[in-house]
Amino acid sequence: MSLSAITQPTSFDRGRYAARLIPGQGTSRGTGAKRPHPIRVEDSSWIGAHAAAHKTKRGVLASLVGLLLPAPFAGDNPEKDWALLLNDYALIVGSWIFIAAIAAASNGSVSGKILLLSTTSEGLLFAVIATLLGYSEGLYEQAGRLNSAILAKSLIWAIVLLAGIGSFGFWALSLSRAVESASLSFVSLLLWRRWRQHVCTKRLRRGLARNVLILGAGARGRGVASYLEHHPELGRVVRGFLDDERGPAFGVLGPPEKLAAIARAEFIDEIILAEPHRHDLAELAIREGRWNHLDVKVVPDLYGCELNKTWIENLGAISLFNLHQERVPAARLILKRALDILCSSCLLVLTAPLLLIIAGLIKFDDSPGTVIYSALRVGRKGRRFRCYKFRTMVANANEVKEALRARNQREGPTFKIAEDPRITRMGQWLRRYSLDELPQLWNVWKGDMSMVGPRPHPLDDYARYRLEHLRRLDVTPGITGLWQVSARQSTSFQTNMALDLEYIERWSLWMDVRILLKTVAVVFQGTGA
Repeated sequence: MSLSAITQPTSFDRGRYAARLIPGQGTSRGTGAKRPHPIRVEDSSWIGAHAAAHKTKRGVLASLVGLLLPAPFAGDNPEKDWALLLNDYALIVGSWIFIAAIAAASNGSVSGKILLLSTTSEGLLFAVIATLLGYSEGLYEQAGRLNSAILAKSLIWAIVLLAGIGSFGFWALSLSRAVESASLSFVSLLLWRRWRQHVCTKRLRRGLARNVLILGAGARGRGVASYLEHHPELGRVVRGFLDDERGPAFGVLGPPEKLAAIARAEFIDEIILAEPHRHDLAELAIREGRWNHLDVKVVPDLYGCELNKTWIENLGAISLFNLHQERVPAARLILKRALDILCSSCLLVLTAPLLLIIAGLIKFDDSPGTVIYSALRVGRKGRRFRCYKFRTMVANANEVKEALRARNQREGPTFKIAEDPRITRMGQWLRRYSLDELPQLWNVWKGDMSMVGPRPHPLDDYARYRLEHLRRLDVTPGITGLWQVSARQSTSFQTNMALDLEYIERWSLWMDVRILLKTVAVVFQGTGA
C-alpha cells in the first residue's frame, strides 16, 4: 500500500467498523488476525503509569539466557536478530566450504580431505567472528537492509583476527584462500539481502505484513509512513493515522479516542506515537496497546539532534537519550600522560644532584624557613591539589600578600609585582631560571599536573575568577605552557587567557613537544621573573 493511498479521503464510520467485530458479519483479512477482544474505550483497566501490575518482570530462565548467550540471542524479542544472523552465518560458512572444495579437488584424495576439513574449521570460526563484529557495528539494526561498508569492514577484520589466532600455531592460514572466501561471502550476502527484499515486497503486496497505525499526522508521523513505504524489507505497512486536528485528506482514519475501535477494525499490530509531547496520547497508546496486545513505539523528540550509535544509557529504570557527545581523544590523552610520566621520571633522576644542591643553598641562606614550599592550587575541573616548589620568599609571604595587592602589576585576578620585597636573595636567582619549579616534576609524576598546560593559580586568585575564566580549568595544569614561551613578560591576564584557550582548542602532542623545546631555550635565557 503506497503513501498516496493512505492519504486518500477516508471517513470513520463507527457502525461499519463495529460490524466487522460481530461474529458472522464483516470480513477477515488474512490468517494473521488478532485474537478476539472486546473493544474497550473506558479506562477501567488503566491503573496508572506507576502501577506495579504493569511492570515487566523477567523470569529466572530469561535472566539466565541473557547472562550466558550473546546479545543477538538474549533479547526480549531476538527472533529478528538471530534469524538474520544465522542466515549470514550459514552463507559465510558455505562460501568457505565452496572455496575449500575447489582447492581440495586439485590435490590428492587424502591431502584434499585434510585441506577441506581444516578450511571448514577455519570457516566456522571466521563466520562467528564476522557475524559478531557485524552485530557490534550495527549491521542488524535495520532488519533486511545491508550496509555494505559495515559488512566489508567486518569481513576484513575477521580475516585479520583469524590470521592472528592462526599465528599461535593452530593452523597455517592461506591468505589468498581467506580473501577469496570472504569475497564470495560478501557477494553472497548482498545477493541474499536483495532476494529477501524482493520477497518482502511480494509479501506486502499479498497483505502479509505488520499493520501499523500512527498517532499523529504531522511531519514526524508522515516521515515514518514515508520511510516504511520506501523500505518494504521492514515488513510494515501503514494503515492510516489518528489525529484530532487533521482530517481525512491527510489519511486520518479518526480521532485518537477511537484508537481501540480502529485498531481492531484495521487489524493493527503496531502503534507508533509520533506526537511525543502529548502525554495524553502516550497514556492512551500504552493503555490500549496493553489491552489489545499491540506493540507500542514512540518517535522521540530529539530537538533536531541525531542519535549516535551509543544512543541510550540505562540508569536502572531510567533511560537517557544521548543527543550530543563530545569526542574525547582518549588515545592521545593516554600518550600525553605517558609523555608526562616519561619526562618527569627522567628529569627527576637527571636533576637529582641539582635538587640536592639547591636544597642545601636554600637551607643555609640567611632567610629562615623550609626548603620546599607547598600550597594549595586549583587544577583541572576546579580540583585542589598541593603544589610543590622551592621556597623563594620569606616565611610569612602569604600574610603580607594582601598588604601588597595595591601594587599589583598584573591585570585581572593574578598577582605579581616587580621588586617584590618578599623574594629572598636565593629566590631571585631560582626564579630567573625557573629552577624553583623543579619540584613540580613530582606533581607531574603524581598526575596533579602535566608537563604542558595552563599554570595553576593560588586559591585567592581563583576566588577572583569570572565565569569566562573557568574555561582554562578544563585541562590539567602544566609546568610550562604557550604563555610561558610566547608572552612571558606580558602583564595582561587577558593575553594569558587567550593563549591558554588557544592551547586548549589547538592541543596536540606535537604542540606539547614544541612548547617543551621552546621552554628549554627560554629557561637558558634567564628571562624568568
